[in-house]
Amino acid sequence: MSYNKSFYVFQETTPLPVTIRNYRVSDIPEMIDIQRECFPPPFPSELLWNEEQLQSHIERFPEGALCAEADGRLIGSMTGLITQFDPDHPQHRWEDVTDHGYIRNHQPDGNSLYVVDISVRPDYRKYGIGKWLMQSMYETVVQLRLERLLGGGRMPGYHRFADRMTPEAYADAVMKGELRDPVITFLLRCGRTPVVVARDYLEDEESCNHALLMEWKNPFLST
Repeated sequence: MSYNKSFYVFQETTPLPVTIRNYRVSDIPEMIDIQRECFPPPFPSELLWNEEQLQSHIERFPEGALCAEADGRLIGSMTGLITQFDPDHPQHRWEDVTDHGYIRNHQPDGNSLYVVDISVRPDYRKYGIGKWLMQSMYETVVQLRLERLLGGGRMPGYHRFADRMTPEAYADAVMKGELRDPVITFLLRCGRTPVVVARDYLEDEESCNHALLMEWKNPFLST
């Protein structure tokens, strides 16, 4: 199943054509460049995509390998894999569920589409590209008849409050609108809902290694 969708976003009053499609081997250099732009230090450089990981995404689950293209170049990407999620045992680490980003543990018969990564070049973030990528993954969930889209949201604002708030209290304050977090607030705006705080989820200084596990349930399978 291939994915290709074209639409317009707006630069103030000027329409900008954008295409979301599956990324290919020829896109790998630009995919790596996007990550460098999106995750500067102190984000660990060893967690940025490498060529072998991206090759694995394309070979093992091309349906979950999406990129956004505009102005003749790639401006964003989103990657997922299928996994078997047990809501009664939600705690996990990013490196375990994604096979350190190589997705060799992709389970075609699993029940959930797991977000490995989403990235949008900073210059294009005000155009809603991240929301469009997320919507495209929701469509993939529906097409594949999976139960949910699932993933851990970084909490990059948490380090400013870690000396006086637990990660659960911080996430709760964001949910109540008392605080704003760049990632969690964005995911809420995209329709994701919280599941649980995942501790020791990812080496991430800004989030103090925590993340908020969030999901979007397939409305066509809800009971």
